[in-house]
Amino acid sequence: MRKNSGLLKEIEHCREEMISLSNIHPLTSDIVVKISMRLDDLINEYQNEICINK
Repeated sequence: MRKNSGLLKEIEHCREEMISLSNIHPLTSDIVVKISMRLDDLINEYQNEICINK
């Protein structure tokens, strides 16, 4: 598993990418939905790691 700080950086990068894409594409476009789903997966992974390390 990745360290939390690396995962947080990946989450932040993905979030920024999603915001950028949503400025030029509709929110329902395939590319924005795909990156949003990727962000959801990263956030879930982070939350799971937090729960495991408690």
